[in-house]
Amino acid sequence: MKKLTQKLSNWQHWPFLPFYFPVSFVWLWYCIRSGSLWFFSTSNPTLTFGGFEGESKDEMYNLLSREYYPKTIYLNPKSSFCLVRDELKKHSFSYPFIVKPNTGMAGILFRKIANESQLEIYHQLMPVDYIIQDYVDYPFEVSVFYHRYPENKTGEISAFFSKKLPSIKGDGISSIAELVTKNKPEIKEEINKLSAEKLNDILAKDEVFYLSFVGNRYHGTTFHDLSDFIDHNLLKVFDKISLSNDFYYGRYDIKCRSIEDLKKGENFSILEFNGAGSIPNHIYTGKYHLATAYKEIIKHWKALYQISNYNHKKGMRYWGFSKGLIFLINAKKHFRSLKKCDEQIERKMKAIQ
Repeated sequence: MKKLTQKLSNWQHWPFLPFYFPVSFVWLWYCIRSGSLWFFSTSNPTLTFGGFEGESKDEMYNLLSREYYPKTIYLNPKSSFCLVRDELKKHSFSYPFIVKPNTGMAGILFRKIANESQLEIYHQLMPVDYIIQDYVDYPFEVSVFYHRYPENKTGEISAFFSKKLPSIKGDGISSIAELVTKNKPEIKEEINKLSAEKLNDILAKDEVFYLSFVGNRYHGTTFHDLSDFIDHNLLKVFDKISLSNDFYYGRYDIKCRSIEDLKKGENFSILEFNGAGSIPNHIYTGKYHLATAYKEIIKHWKALYQISNYNHKKGMRYWGFSKGLIFLINAKKHFRSLKKCDEQIERKMKAIQ
C-alpha cells in the first residue's frame, strides 16, 4: 500500500495517458470549438501539421539562418559507406559527432558517434534518411518555450529551463556499475546500453562519465528552472528568430556558452525546435505541484488554440480529418520501426565497446 501511495504521489513519473487524462477535456473542448480534431495544424504555418508530430529536421533547419544551428549534412542509408566517408571529408567533419533520424522523436536513434566503426553500424542498420551534425560542446543546454500571437511583433517566453544530462563522477575506487547503483538508481536502465567490460571500468577521482547524451527525461535528464533569467534581451533574441520563420508556438532546445551570451545572441546553437506538439517540460523542474502543473499545461493549450484560431480566420485551412488521421498513423508506424532499429543498433554498438 505504501509503494502504491508513493507511485500515485510521484506524478512526474506517471505514464503519458493517465497523467494527461484529467485535462484531456480541455483539449477536446478546443477541438469542438474549432470544429476540427487538428485545430493545431494552423499554429505554425511553415511546419508540417503545425509541428505537432512527424515534421522532418531538414524542414526545421531550412527555416533557420545558417548561423543558428550546427553544421549538418543529410544522408540516405542506401548510399555506399564510401560516399558517407567522402561527405564527412568534404564537409570537414571530425569525430565525435551526432547522428539522428531526419524524422524522429523522443531521442530514438540519437547517438554520439565516437569512431568510424560505430558510424558504419549505424549506417548499415538505419532504415530511413538521417543526419550527421557537429557535436556542440557548449557547457549549457537549455530550453526556451516561446509563443507569439500572429498580429504581434513581439511574443512571450513562458518557460526557460536548463537540462542536466545523466552523469556520474568517479571516486577512483568504484566501477561505473557500482557508481550508478549507489548514486543514480532512478536511471539504472541506462547502464544496460554499456558492455560488461565498460560497466567494470573504474573512473578516476572526479572524472565525469555521461550515461546518455539525449536531453530528455526518459533518458535520465533533469530539468532546472531558469525563469528568473527571462528578460527583454532574451525575448528580443527569440523574437528575431521566430519572426523570420513564422514560428508562433513551441520550444527551442539550445546549447550555449553562457546565459549571458545567449541574451546577447552570441555563442549558441539551436539543436531543434518543436511546434504544436511541444510538451511544457518546465513542469518537471521541481517548481510545480500537480495542480499548478495542470494549470501550466492548460495555459499553453489556450495560447496554442488562440494562435491556431487566428491563423484559421486569416485563411489557413485546418487539416481535414482523413489527412490528419493518415498522417498520424504513418508517423506512429514510422516511429515503431525506428524504435525496433534503435534496439538493434544498441546491441551492435554494445558489442564493439
